[in-house]
Amino acid sequence: MDEKYWDRIFEEFSAEVGRSPKRLPSVSIVASQVHSDPYAVLVSTILSLRTKDEVTLAASKRLLEIAPDIRSLDALDEETIQSAIYPAGFYKRKAGQLKAVARAIIERFDRQVPSCAEDLMSLPGVGIKTANLTLNLGFGIPAICVDCHVHQIANRMGWISTKTPEESVKALEAIMPERFWIGLNELLVSYGQTVCLSVSPLCSRCPENGSCPKVGVVRHR
Repeated sequence: MDEKYWDRIFEEFSAEVGRSPKRLPSVSIVASQVHSDPYAVLVSTILSLRTKDEVTLAASKRLLEIAPDIRSLDALDEETIQSAIYPAGFYKRKAGQLKAVARAIIERFDRQVPSCAEDLMSLPGVGIKTANLTLNLGFGIPAICVDCHVHQIANRMGWISTKTPEESVKALEAIMPERFWIGLNELLVSYGQTVCLSVSPLCSRCPENGSCPKVGVVRHR
């Protein structure tokens, strides 16, 4: 798979996503509204886990209004954070995590969100997906962010053969030129929400329908 292949994939998938009214993923919207502030991207990414996009977006806006920086987040009590982010999934647990993350950044990183994956993953509850998306959208640093959409589509397309998102990160890094890394998550999340659905993917709309090895294996219409 050379760069021309990936250029074609990005062009084809982007064009197909553009035919759908569905908007960008919530964290991408937050990043665009706050000029890619790493703190806001980190907060929004934490809130997005197991939460619908529209809920994540609304919860992120409410929390960032009352806690626009790491110090103001640290100053809030957990009950106030819970009220701001409800009904995000696991909102009570996330409120505690956000408090712990704020305290860790203040104590260990001089109030600055760290800009390397290892430091980000040392924060309470932060995994590789949250770390890499923060690097991408918060710092403009190339990193492959794999969520359920990226993992599923990459395997369906036959680009990789992996069992977990963590394995998918390494496998995709090995085959994909770095200049595509930042845009991959936003593209495949949007594509997974509009065309390559988890159940009953719309294979007839996919420009790679003729070459996808999973056509006829997954349910489609």
